[in-house]
Amino acid sequence: MTNPLLSTDALPHFAQIKPEHIQPAISKLLDDAKAALIVATDEETPADFDTLARVLSVATERLSTSWGAVSHLNAVANTPELREAYNGMLPAVTEFYTELGADEKLFAKYKAINAKAASLSAPRQQALKLWIRDFVLSGAELQGADRERFAAIQERSAELGQKFSEHVLDATDAYAYYATADELKGVPDDVVSAARNAAQAEGKQGHKLTLQFPSYMPVMQYADDRALRERIYRAYSTRASELGANPALDNGPLMQELLMLRQEEAQLLGYPNFATVSLVPKMAESPAQVLDFLRDLAHRARPYAEKDLAELREFAASALGMAELQVWDNAYVSEKLKEARYAFSDQEVRQYLTVPRVLQGLFDIIERLFDVKIVEAQAEVWHESVKFYRLERNGSLIGQFYLDLYARTGKRPGAWMDEVRSRWARPDGSQQTPVAQLVCNFSSPVDGKPALLTHDDVTTLFHEFGHGLHHLLTQVDELGVSGISGVEWDAVELPSQFMENFCWEWEVLQQLSSHVDSGEPLPRALFDKMTAAKNFQSGLQTLRQIEFSLFDMRLHAEPGSEAAVQTLLNEVRAEVSVIVPPEFNRFQHSFSHIFAGGYSAGYYSYKWAEVLSADAWSAFEDEGVFNPATGKRYLRSILEMGGSRDALENFKAFRGREPSIDALLRHQGMA
Repeated sequence: MTNPLLSTDALPHFAQIKPEHIQPAISKLLDDAKAALIVATDEETPADFDTLARVLSVATERLSTSWGAVSHLNAVANTPELREAYNGMLPAVTEFYTELGADEKLFAKYKAINAKAASLSAPRQQALKLWIRDFVLSGAELQGADRERFAAIQERSAELGQKFSEHVLDATDAYAYYATADELKGVPDDVVSAARNAAQAEGKQGHKLTLQFPSYMPVMQYADDRALRERIYRAYSTRASELGANPALDNGPLMQELLMLRQEEAQLLGYPNFATVSLVPKMAESPAQVLDFLRDLAHRARPYAEKDLAELREFAASALGMAELQVWDNAYVSEKLKEARYAFSDQEVRQYLTVPRVLQGLFDIIERLFDVKIVEAQAEVWHESVKFYRLERNGSLIGQFYLDLYARTGKRPGAWMDEVRSRWARPDGSQQTPVAQLVCNFSSPVDGKPALLTHDDVTTLFHEFGHGLHHLLTQVDELGVSGISGVEWDAVELPSQFMENFCWEWEVLQQLSSHVDSGEPLPRALFDKMTAAKNFQSGLQTLRQIEFSLFDMRLHAEPGSEAAVQTLLNEVRAEVSVIVPPEFNRFQHSFSHIFAGGYSAGYYSYKWAEVLSADAWSAFEDEGVFNPATGKRYLRSILEMGGSRDALENFKAFRGREPSIDALLRHQGMA
């Protein structure tokens, strides 16, 4: 039988890929890539950009596309068999890429090309510059035992990151509590209905509550039963820790080892700590600069956060009879306060935000702003709920994307964009167009009605589409710098956070909304209440993000932190937080962003890029949200340029100046 992972077709055969295909296919592609590396580094092979692309990039790109398909299935359709096959090949794949990134002969070829780089196009010069930087960061200048140790660290780190992710997924999927109807008083009907259906599907009584976000969050926000909220909060906040239901899934030892390995890696490369290494390919210049930025923002936000908390406590006592506010009360009391103050609830807004209508509205905005057409198309998918689309301009294909919206067992929590393949002028003369995967974890449709989204869900969807557009609309043809490739990590969030702003425009929300029963658009009066509540608790939310960012940066900037992870987190909370979680909270044990997701010493990027995105959006506020000239300038300066130019240059090309923090503070009501 033909192995689907060895297909050279334009799109992966997701529906045909089985665990037994993984080892033979990836082994074959690894052998091909190793053979290509031997040819590429041969003395007879000229040090020439096109030659290396033809000899080496074709083979490595084919490997990364097939391995990417396997990794993607491992994240969205996880089974024990698939996981075993994936983990079986992970060391060999990691070892190959580690060796590739540190190959002395290949490094010498690229340096030789760079010596005569003046004749190359600007994107090629940028790609070369980044490749040479990455060779150094990948240990290409290390010798002997140091080189071997560096490779061993990469392999072990990949294994630990994967295991961390698995523990979070397994701990999330393993939990269930079967609640009575009385315990679920206050919880929205569709959530109760979904929980009842889930219990019935297992032949059980009651309502199945899980730690999947579409089940967890409505309970925390709406359940009148305080004991139920505490029970679910405790389970959620101790996932994958020594206090969780299954101690075998404790991520504590994995975090400790990962931090030690990262520090050792930094020292091998000649850096004082891993945070400094992490910042080499980013806009920020040093850990000290990031810490100053975060502390300055914390200082500005703190008075607003203290005011938010005082209001919450006062309302809990006077309106709800809660003398003492506990953390499992915060979301519930916040929702009640918001309803009392602004006379609406998230649940009320949710009735107007059905998935079909929101998607159509989102597509209309993208088409209008960037002069493209989005057309549903056919492709093999990994789950029946996944949709596939083409992005066209003047009838020509620009890119394609998969859309996987709903939470389910075996699917990693969270939301993300991932690349299937990148735009590339291939060495054979053909033009490769980009393909993306956009993944969310929303509530599924219930009882034959369309799925409903909270306004936060809509914002998440727009956020991921911002990443998708960055990848799909690029006009750069070089693999290393097309789309999001080569973009500084702390600027990658600019296009995603930029898109979130549309969710607060009246003209846009009219297009996005249609009541699930009546079909009526969102009423203006309800929108005005939402706008009035837009910066509700923005001080608390800002400090929460700063807490995560500061914890991450200090963890990776202070050697020895692995021995005191909880202590360091407690110190950060004492410094910047106004709400301190209970002692049993083990948030860090499921902080996949920094332990399994590439954001180590980089979580501050969200706040850093918010400054950029708020400032970029202010141009649209000044010139008109749907001003075609502004949209075209943003497209040309930022989205189409990808990583072919430094992010700051892209920003200045769009705004005509360097970024300012003023717009962010104004947008969040903290000016």
